[in-house]
Amino acid sequence: MTLNQYTPEEDISSIATALAPAALGIVRTSGKKCIELISKVFSRPKALLEAKGNSLVYGWIKDGENIIDEVMLAVYRAPKSFTGEDMVEIFCHGGPAVVTAIQNLMLKNGFRQANRGEYTFRAYINGKTDLTKAEAVKEIIDSHTDISRSHAAGRLAGNLFEEIDSIKKLIIDTLAAIEVEIEYPEDEETIADSFNRDDILLAEKRLTNLAESWKGEKLYQDGARVVLAGRTNAGKSSLFNAILKEERAIVSDIEGTTRDWLESWASINGIPVRLFDTAGLRETSDVIEAQGVELSKNLANDADVVLYLVDSTTGLDENDKSFIKNCREPLITVYTKCDLEQGRCGAAEEKKTAPLEGEGEDGSAGCTGGETSPVCYISSKTGEGIAELFNKISGILMSGISTEREQAGLGSARQKEAVCEALECVKHAIISADDNYTLDAVVQDLEDALDFLGEVTGDVTPDDVLGSIFENFCVGK
Repeated sequence: MTLNQYTPEEDISSIATALAPAALGIVRTSGKKCIELISKVFSRPKALLEAKGNSLVYGWIKDGENIIDEVMLAVYRAPKSFTGEDMVEIFCHGGPAVVTAIQNLMLKNGFRQANRGEYTFRAYINGKTDLTKAEAVKEIIDSHTDISRSHAAGRLAGNLFEEIDSIKKLIIDTLAAIEVEIEYPEDEETIADSFNRDDILLAEKRLTNLAESWKGEKLYQDGARVVLAGRTNAGKSSLFNAILKEERAIVSDIEGTTRDWLESWASINGIPVRLFDTAGLRETSDVIEAQGVELSKNLANDADVVLYLVDSTTGLDENDKSFIKNCREPLITVYTKCDLEQGRCGAAEEKKTAPLEGEGEDGSAGCTGGETSPVCYISSKTGEGIAELFNKISGILMSGISTEREQAGLGSARQKEAVCEALECVKHAIISADDNYTLDAVVQDLEDALDFLGEVTGDVTPDDVLGSIFENFCVGK
């Protein structure tokens, strides 16, 4: 999508709620004439035309003499609206036929169908939001857990904009000091001594922290792949259901019940994960089951974490040991059905029974390269050990990611790329000063850094970048 498709002078309308039976449906409109246009199909045109901003007007939407629906109109007057323009939101009954009929009537009476993200784009060009907040809108819509939603809400509230703005001020203050030195030079032994470096060093540190925040934010946005693997009847489907807290997978004592894989989003200590329940690993002459076994192996090879389940009442066999040893992905050995073996789900630091066959004295199982994989004892039936398992999974996924960050985090790969470019410019400016380059060279580096930070917030942004951002929004936003 190109920016010339976003034409702010036109009045736009779109359905803002899902087309499914519901108590309420919303048709959203925006534009200079939107109030006037809707008044022509509203039972109380005078009341609507005279309505103040941030007010509600009750009435009926009509197509000539034909009544479509009883509605409430939420009226917003420019510039105190989401888009910065006049807006009207039509609250109607939520039947798909009703909502569609009202939208079609809008299009017939002077409105244009809104493009993806056009409301947020208008908010951006009218100075109601910056790009970090605009992108946060989509992040909230796409969030899978409370933590990912909370991080996005922080950016929507402006914490990332404020952090970028604060870093820009440090750079601008340094630039101002250098410009003074250029205009009124004094005898300095080196360029590095001609201005106070504290601000620019602090900017470097804060940019570094911002760049490093993307790894964790990406995990909370995109989620991770967690695959349940193991022999037939190891308890994979039971654990799958226990994590989801619903009966999604069929559980049976009959081997080979799960022949294909199931997947669902789940939250592991606030981290969104795509959880996969796979077919049991075994030799089989059944062609369909054999395909399921092969799919299970492929999924495990592409996982962020593999949970290899072992029936604690039978222990490890040679196939289990071979899979654990050769697995190339992070793996946790999970002994299941521990409610059937007294003491197996006791405190993690104390094993009350002897190690299972094939298990090390420290409670670990063999893994790739002679390393050991974490081991967990659980009961899907009673829930014992599930919390410990979650801690082990999140520990692997959060490895190398700082959890002590006090400032805002980056919300997109685009932001990360721009911040990294700004960081390189700041680092080069420091090196230039240390190597006694001219002050003009340092100034150029710092000005380039400001330009890259301007791309994050939208102060300086190419049109193709804007088109790419807003075309991924839903139509009603």
